[in-house]
Amino acid sequence: MSETIKHHLTDDLLMAYAAGALPEAFDLMVATHLSLCDHCRARAESFDAVGGCVLQDQDDGAAVSDNSLAATMALIAKGAPTTQPARPKCSVLPTPLQDYVGGDVNAIRWRSIGMGVKQAILPTTREATARLLFIPAGAAVPDHSHNGIELTMVLQGAFSDEVDHFARGDVEIADESLHHTPTADISEDCICLAVTDAPLKFSKLMPRLFQPFLRI
Repeated sequence: MSETIKHHLTDDLLMAYAAGALPEAFDLMVATHLSLCDHCRARAESFDAVGGCVLQDQDDGAAVSDNSLAATMALIAKGAPTTQPARPKCSVLPTPLQDYVGGDVNAIRWRSIGMGVKQAILPTTREATARLLFIPAGAAVPDHSHNGIELTMVLQGAFSDEVDHFARGDVEIADESLHHTPTADISEDCICLAVTDAPLKFSKLMPRLFQPFLRI
């Protein structure tokens, strides 16, 4: 999969993820992309390593007993066994998303937002919003710009806009400077994960009127 991914996460996002400084919705986006992208996963692991070194070099004077590791492992061994639900062999949703949805695409409760486009808002903290988008083949999302940051990752199919072409695993990073009209490829319906930290800015009247009800 990584060999086909052309659009990756930035170092700033990966460092914030490693530091635990992102809203839950953005954490979900990063985890989902890392599950498909070896390149970004290796970069994220390097930032984790740097953070570990920083913590190791800090001398806060806290004493740790010699048997603390053994005691911790013993507690883990005494814990209740856990079971992992069976995963579909050919799934659209990567594992981090399946945990949120409770399955693959057949478990998603879609809600129509017009012109054949559907969405499913995922439960996350209120600092940012995460949603799954279904865009029929050849259809377009209404043209818009942004009040903040929008990350969009393709899970099925592909879409194009004024920036480039985005296929499975690719992440488009949009900010206030980008005005675009994402359009799904004609060959296949497009499913995306999109996260935002502020409402979108739609150009046309109808999307603006329905925006409060659709939480976009």
